[in-house]
Amino acid sequence: MGTLHITELPPLPKREPDSHKGTYGRILLVAGSPAMPGAAVLAARAALRSGTGLVTVAFAGSLAATFTAAVPEAIQLPLPEPGAPEHDAEIDHLIGDDFRERFDAIGVGPGLGTSTASRKVLARILEVYDGPQVLDADALNLVAEGLPVSPSEKRIWTPHPGEFQRLTGTTPSGDAERLEETRRFASERGGTVLLKGNRTVVHDGDRFYVNLTGNPGMATAGSGDVLTGAITSLLGQGVDGFDASQLGAHLHGYAGDIAAESLGQPSLTAGDLIDYLPEAFRRTLEAE
Repeated sequence: MGTLHITELPPLPKREPDSHKGTYGRILLVAGSPAMPGAAVLAARAALRSGTGLVTVAFAGSLAATFTAAVPEAIQLPLPEPGAPEHDAEIDHLIGDDFRERFDAIGVGPGLGTSTASRKVLARILEVYDGPQVLDADALNLVAEGLPVSPSEKRIWTPHPGEFQRLTGTTPSGDAERLEETRRFASERGGTVLLKGNRTVVHDGDRFYVNLTGNPGMATAGSGDVLTGAITSLLGQGVDGFDASQLGAHLHGYAGDIAAESLGQPSLTAGDLIDYLPEAFRRTLEAE
């Protein structure tokens, strides 16, 4: 079955004079753990730099002081510690049935870990929230380990090749295989899949986009956390899943290319990508 090759980027969300922070999305990021607190920081900072008005981050309560110092603009939602006894009632209370009304988009997975508590948190979120969502990193690993997930057209999957192999049992190589396997995945699982790597592929089963920005300097820890924050931000601003994936991949790679102009590829860090996101947005807006 043929699919449509999309080569043009959709427009970026516009800023209106008569607006407020609620105008630009209320998003939730479920990220970070005592072993990987930086993932929550990177995702949240990227979301804020990508235009979100209100960012809430859910993580183990012990990370609160560190996170506050790093991202004072974000709201916090404390979750049970990964090693603590699981209290289902506590998780149900923290992740209430009102999530669909409270948040315009949710991103889950960066640095979350795959503990029993993390598994229960993700299961509860998928039970109560049916809006736009990104599953990344450990959220994908939990699904690969057997966590049941109902198909959703509002879901974005963002695996790197290793995570894609764990989810599907296949490791596609070359453009043709990557396009076919992402098409198959999106058709079977629902939503949009963004397969990371050189020439990142975005596929929703009917359309595909191949991203041409980015460079090897971005092969560094935390880069994917930045991408999750950016895509979730765009979803929260009302951009649909395929378009948000396109724009997120483009801007993420473009920020890396602009950073490499100044810093060189070997020295790039994930934090540099966030620092150069504003310039990537500016240049992209000017090109529209």
